[in-house]
Amino acid sequence: MTQPAAFVVFGEALTDFIRQPDGQWRAIAGGACWNVARAAARLGVATGYAGSVSTDLFGNELYRLAQEAGLDMRFTQQHAKAPLLAMVTSTTPPDYFFIGDDSADLHFDVQRLPAGWMDEARILHFGCISLAREPLASRLLQVAQEAAMRNKKIAFDPNWRKLMDSPSYRILLKQLLGLSHYVKVSDEDLERLFPGDGNALATLQALAPQAEILYTLGAKGMRWIKGEQVIEQAAYAVEVVDTVGCGDASMGGWIASQLRQPDAPTEAHLRCAAAGAAIAASKAGAYAATWDEVQGMIARG
Repeated sequence: MTQPAAFVVFGEALTDFIRQPDGQWRAIAGGACWNVARAAARLGVATGYAGSVSTDLFGNELYRLAQEAGLDMRFTQQHAKAPLLAMVTSTTPPDYFFIGDDSADLHFDVQRLPAGWMDEARILHFGCISLAREPLASRLLQVAQEAAMRNKKIAFDPNWRKLMDSPSYRILLKQLLGLSHYVKVSDEDLERLFPGDGNALATLQALAPQAEILYTLGAKGMRWIKGEQVIEQAAYAVEVVDTVGCGDASMGGWIASQLRQPDAPTEAHLRCAAAGAAIAASKAGAYAATWDEVQGMIARG
């Protein structure tokens, strides 16, 4: 019997097409929310990725890799629509655009989720461009609102992208922050979410008054913030291969730790977040670490 999913992640899965120095393109399965789901599943948490992928080569690869990560595949849908693609023309500095006006992700059907899934779920996660793409964004906000009414915990990683400059997204951002119990935000995201705000962190806290905030600072580590309380966590030293998926790995590690060891102190959850990010940085692509790998890095210090 399938173990009920304690963690359900809503949002996009996509294929990144990354332009190489020789002008060729490299296709890599990804998507921020999909990465978070894979990270949590690999860490041993019963996790469902609630999203839709295409039925072609790209969607089938995403589906297969989700299975290999141990995700509860009852939550993942496939639709005979075009794949969602991210065309990354430059990584330094970042430059990209998305292709997917009527792609499979937009056809995600909440009514097709497993019967009784919300009764079993403990934490629901939302984030990134799925919240800037209608009609999907409105559907996901409704799920979050219903879950909050049923006393489920909401996790949110805005994960800023170019699509989030619209007034409609700004409204949704404030609504979701108001529902959230866990918010992860990077220093770069914070600047873009609240441009020109000299005290953006305080603004974020005011919009998410009940939330624990995981504020990530890249190589400088991360901070846990709740009200006036602040706990610092240094980054683990590794030889960096790339930083793809590091933020998603930290989010997955943070939430997985809450679910695996709910009585552990905040510092323990922070260490899991930092270790997951460091291991991802030491591998090519959006690597999802196992629980043993994370605990091994923490033990080595």
